[in-house]
Amino acid sequence: MTAVDTRAERTYPAYSRPLWRRLLLSREASVIALLLIVWMYGYSNIPYFGDTLTLTYILVDMTTVLLIALPMTLVIVTGDIDLSVASVVGLSSAVLGLLVQHGVGMPVAALAALAVGVVCGLVNGFLVAHVGLPSLAVTIGTLALYRGIAVGLLGTTAVTDFPTSWTDQTARVIGSTGIPTFMIVFVLLAAGFVALLHFSPFGRGIYDIGLSTEAAEFSGVNVQRTKLILFVLTGTVSALAGIFYTLRFGSARGDNAEGLELQVIAAVLLGGVSIFGGRGKLPGVIAGVLLIGALSSALRLEGVTVNVINIIIGLLLVLSVLSTTLLAWVSDIAARRNRAKRPTQTPASVGSQ
Repeated sequence: MTAVDTRAERTYPAYSRPLWRRLLLSREASVIALLLIVWMYGYSNIPYFGDTLTLTYILVDMTTVLLIALPMTLVIVTGDIDLSVASVVGLSSAVLGLLVQHGVGMPVAALAALAVGVVCGLVNGFLVAHVGLPSLAVTIGTLALYRGIAVGLLGTTAVTDFPTSWTDQTARVIGSTGIPTFMIVFVLLAAGFVALLHFSPFGRGIYDIGLSTEAAEFSGVNVQRTKLILFVLTGTVSALAGIFYTLRFGSARGDNAEGLELQVIAAVLLGGVSIFGGRGKLPGVIAGVLLIGALSSALRLEGVTVNVINIIIGLLLVLSVLSTTLLAWVSDIAARRNRAKRPTQTPASVGSQ
């Protein structure tokens, strides 16, 4: 009689982690849990932290970072980076202020500022995707270039004569919730970026590029077009953030948002995105931005100085980056132990008829 192999057919889901482990035992889940812990502790123990006014200030303060973090996440997942985002914020702010100063209406000036962001993104994307230059080198150069143009347009002056009907929009909240009305724009953008990254073939191509550019090309992903689109998105959303930043403070200056790119990158990495590409989720990034805002607000209300707050956030970022290596090491050890415990089956050990 011939031997019959009674073993079940091997499939990929049979060797993947259960769904609850993938959802709960992840860096994104840990960031969300830490955000909830900070918020609940502050709500219970820190005076004024639970006020709706505090919520408003946290969200308004972090709106610019929240906006830029959306496209920045996609760029970093591909293994690239864009350090020029804060300079694009400053340049769009300068263009907006210059046009308003010369009598141009706010809608036209805002569209012109967005167009500037598109052009900046096209320049970055073309140099990275089509010329093949490293994104780090390119965006360091355009960081200085865009900032220099912004400062050159306005010099040391600041434009402050913006219509109050526009500046007041950044301070308005939804009813008595304390949530700024501009968060509606962010929620719509976040939903679009989540759908793009996690629920579309384009998003799967982004992860493929981050894991291996060569493999992505062989699998049919248009790497050059994908990278160009991502840098254009980053430039456009950064310009939108620049408009919000300008209206929020009621001042257009060439040095607006200087150094903001470090906050954005820190929030993205804290949210679970790998700096080497190929891994990361937008919900974790959004939670990471809000965690930085809530933690900073709680520490300020407790009388902690800005320098100490920066040290704490820096340590938190370092620990979050180290946790990736530690988790990979623990997973590798667990996998080796499971393979060692699994009995080896041979045809002779299988019953025959």
